[in-house]
Amino acid sequence: MYLAIDCEMVGTGPKGRNSELARCSIVSYDGDVVYDRYIKPTNAVTDYRTRWSGISWHQLVKAMPFQHARKEILKILAGKVVIGHAVHNDFKSLSYSHPAVLTRDTSRIPLLNQKAGFPEKDVASLKRLTKEFTLCSQTGKKGHSSVEDAKATMELYKVVEVEWERTLASK
Repeated sequence: MYLAIDCEMVGTGPKGRNSELARCSIVSYDGDVVYDRYIKPTNAVTDYRTRWSGISWHQLVKAMPFQHARKEILKILAGKVVIGHAVHNDFKSLSYSHPAVLTRDTSRIPLLNQKAGFPEKDVASLKRLTKEFTLCSQTGKKGHSSVEDAKATMELYKVVEVEWERTLASK
């Protein structure tokens, strides 16, 4: 089973320098929402990063505690192929290491850059890639959406899925 993940972080600590998980969205191969929760960071939030995270204080008032959410999320991800854009950041926010053979990072696939007409070694943003392939991303009027990003990531994966999986199988 293939799942795409996107996590949003808020800042904690002095000047919001530390990143902590505040929302996690997971979608299926078909784009159906499997999981979407706001998550209460372990430490006090000092910067909501609303412009980038789409999160404000009222969404975290009744949010699920981090440890409880983490347990739910890891149960969902176990044994699945997980797709993400710079997915190492999502895993880091969960204090989690997913098996490399079950991980697909759309920010690090030269094939995707080739098809988009970008230099192979570029690390293109999700927004830039989705724009190049005319895929829908960030259409929400109320700011950033991790559900939209997870769906966009899955759609990017599908653009190169056959070739990417063939390449991985031959290694």
